Amino acid sequence: MLNVATGGVSDGIVRIADAQGSVLALGRGAVLGIGRHLGRADGRAARTELLHAAHTVIVVLAWFEALEERPLPVRLEDLRLTRSEQLALTGSPHAAEHGAAFTRALAAVDAPSPTPHRPFEAVTDQLRRWYEAFSARFLDFAEGLRVWSAQTEAARDQAQRVIRTELPREAIRHYESLYARLAQEAPEFGFWTTQIEHQATRTEVRRSLGGVTELLAGLTRTVRPLTDIAAALARSSEAVLTRPVLDASSGPEGIRVPALREMYLDPDFRVREVAGTSGPATESWWQDAPVRQDLTVYLAGALTSAEAAGAPLLVLGQPGAGKSVLTRVLAARLPSAGFMPVRVPLRDVSTEDDLQSQIEQAVRTATGERPSWPELIRSAGGAVPVLLLDGFDELLQTTGVHHSDFLIRVARFQQREVEQGRPIRALVTSRIAVADRARYPDGLVALRLEPFRPEQIRRWLDLWNEANADCFAARELRPLTWGAVERHLALAAQPLLLTMLALYDAADNALHRGSDNPLDETELYEELLTSFALREIDKAGPSPAAVPDDEARARAERELQRLSLVAFALHNRRRQWVSAAELDEDLTALLGRASAETSGFRTPIDAAEVTLGRFFFVQRAQSVRDGRVLATYEFLHATFGEYLVVRLALHVLTSLLTHRPSLSDARNSIDDDLAYTLLSHAPLSSRQMLRFAGAMVRGIPAAERDRLARLLISVLEQHGQRTQEPHPAYRPTRSPSSPRMRTSARHGVYGANLVLVILLLRGRVTAGALFPLWNDYGSAWHRHVLLWRSAFDEEQWTDFALSLSVRRTWTEQGRELEISLRSGALEPPEPVDMNWLYGHLRGNGGAGWSRTYWDELRHKLDVSGGTNDGVVRHAIDPVFAWLGPAVTTFLTSPGEPATSLAHDLLKLLLGAADLSPGERAALRARVLHGLGNAPSDLQDRIRRLLAERPDPPPGTGPTNDA
Repeated sequence: MLNVATGGVSDGIVRIADAQGSVLALGRGAVLGIGRHLGRADGRAARTELLHAAHTVIVVLAWFEALEERPLPVRLEDLRLTRSEQLALTGSPHAAEHGAAFTRALAAVDAPSPTPHRPFEAVTDQLRRWYEAFSARFLDFAEGLRVWSAQTEAARDQAQRVIRTELPREAIRHYESLYARLAQEAPEFGFWTTQIEHQATRTEVRRSLGGVTELLAGLTRTVRPLTDIAAALARSSEAVLTRPVLDASSGPEGIRVPALREMYLDPDFRVREVAGTSGPATESWWQDAPVRQDLTVYLAGALTSAEAAGAPLLVLGQPGAGKSVLTRVLAARLPSAGFMPVRVPLRDVSTEDDLQSQIEQAVRTATGERPSWPELIRSAGGAVPVLLLDGFDELLQTTGVHHSDFLIRVARFQQREVEQGRPIRALVTSRIAVADRARYPDGLVALRLEPFRPEQIRRWLDLWNEANADCFAARELRPLTWGAVERHLALAAQPLLLTMLALYDAADNALHRGSDNPLDETELYEELLTSFALREIDKAGPSPAAVPDDEARARAERELQRLSLVAFALHNRRRQWVSAAELDEDLTALLGRASAETSGFRTPIDAAEVTLGRFFFVQRAQSVRDGRVLATYEFLHATFGEYLVVRLALHVLTSLLTHRPSLSDARNSIDDDLAYTLLSHAPLSSRQMLRFAGAMVRGIPAAERDRLARLLISVLEQHGQRTQEPHPAYRPTRSPSSPRMRTSARHGVYGANLVLVILLLRGRVTAGALFPLWNDYGSAWHRHVLLWRSAFDEEQWTDFALSLSVRRTWTEQGRELEISLRSGALEPPEPVDMNWLYGHLRGNGGAGWSRTYWDELRHKLDVSGGTNDGVVRHAIDPVFAWLGPAVTTFLTSPGEPATSLAHDLLKLLLGAADLSPGERAALRARVLHGLGNAPSDLQDRIRRLLAERPDPPPGTGPTNDA
């Protein structure tokens, strides 16, 4: 993407050529003189332009050197190529004849260029194809000049083969040699590829972005100090490094939260160019991108690459991964390296403004000055502007307008600045979860921040313990060790959550307690959330000594219940955030506007917002639209919300025991209105929720578990008799794209959740116990499952179905099912007994039976329209078409499950090699015996199939009868 010629190349590029004006002379002059000319480059932008022009020259030079080196029948000088002809061979659209124009045209050749996000091998592979096209053009040119006329046919063929196949490989070898020589003169060439290691990459500066300054400062002839507004902006950015990484009031008394300069560590990352139909929101998209540990060097390369002037770098990460911190540190480190960073927190600027107005607004907030964008650029001198646009996801979350084209607008802004001679770099941060809602400009590169490795966590702990050594000694606390956090890597791997663990342990070494019996995940979450709630209550109210422990615990419980309602607001909307307006609607619908307490909760939304703002594991995103602040809330780690949903769900369900002193069948004796309201919008069947719930249920006494299970079975049987909606204003699933849930769907979700909790309490339950009023328990289970499935989307249905295991059995009354929560890997289900499906007693013997409605089965699969039914129908269509009646022709064997003729035939045709000879013989005999119940044309077809597929030869399957 080298287009320097058309934009007016500086005289510095012209000076790298000598008077001969040939590619060889120009290229060699570029390599030999690049260091001298770089030293005279005025500013970072001019240096970058010169570097990319020189690189293009060596790409072309490498091919001509390879041609000159080969002992071919025709020599390069014999061709007497004009400058225009030399340019034509490179594919350049320009045809200049004189010095400066020739140089500019050569520098504008669209040759492959290294980029810091691609392996060097990918660049050389692209170069190989480029050189192959170069060679093809050369052969066409030589053919037109009839340069082979004096050669024999064999010599001509040999020369053409060398030029077409060997010359591209030789050109790459020359290119690599020339590239290495340029890297000695210009360190940026080392930043653009990991093949050539720069000395600075091996130093300790890699652990914090201070290395960016060290790598880039001093590369230009002069780094002029920023002046006026640019200088004020730099001072504002640099001041951030002296501030604590977190509000010190979040920790126990006496704990020192270190400054950003002390604690920031470079995270690992993956990086890929965005292209094709898939994108960076999916985990599979990143699998081809290796994990890298050279963030400082990568950013040095990205900031000095000419390609970065055409599209932004998109930095993605989970909440708490350090995206915003990365922009703060970069803004503080870059000014002394020839850059002018402008950090724009998108949450604080007006969303309806254009990008330039948002930049100017952010500058005013940081400096108190109100410059225009061109004025700011002029105050930067030769420094390259770097836009750090933090929080693209917040625009998407908090506004009703569409910002999916934001990245495209940033790229257009960059392109306009290039046209105005003011090339800039841009970096945009966002959470991964919303990346699929963005439109991507051509050339955009995505970078994903990875969780901390154990080595990084250990380094962080060393810094934390060093900063708090005196406090730990004074309070007789142990330093936080790797062994104490190793059990909680899911949290410790995210920098902000690691800080939360450290603050929690700093109170009384809670993470060190019980090394032989450490806290499990559920206990840790309970202790974490409760301890922070208690600490915030102490800060907000009277002195701790004035508040009895019981009252403090009660207040903490109310705070956690309020947080749990936030968690339900997310869960029931099936997304990871909720707006302040939506939360206000939820709390008003559930609790009313009055200040009275209802069901253990406090009401006012303003107080809820204050509370949420105090807990730093709840992230508040915001943006400004039409002068109003729009806010959303989300948990820094999704599992906090999942834990709180399960915690409140079990609390509400368990409280039914106190509201119902007896187990009479009277429906009005069970007030499950709040349970129905909260648990009728989304299932609790995610693996994480079930794991949390399982651990919580184990803490309930066995007798109480049994009582609660019996109570919930009664609720399950009667909940469909509800005549009116409790809390009718609570409609979390209502949105323009998601209409209000139907009452039947809510009953389905609620029933499914009740079954999940009953299974957690009982471990295993029969369909007869769940539906005691039904005569046919198999039908009862089937009809309820259809209701649940109709209430779920495909992802929810998958989670729910995969969480259960079902076994079909018999009782004296007839068919029965045993249902349990699935544990371990997914195993194939037990074979279906057709006796069970049709209600025939197992082992009834006889010759079997048949039904005539096989075509109806096929049609019903089609009418259902579901993905699963469609997949099964597609796979079984050939069976329906050629063996249709066999689907509903059933075979029985004394004491064995009944099967269908189609099932046994497919097993024999497809799996005979895996059966022992005895099994194959028995299966064949059963198929032939069952043909008596099939139509005659089907009998003939099956006999032909069996004749065409004889038994496999000996040695191809099991040899012992099973």
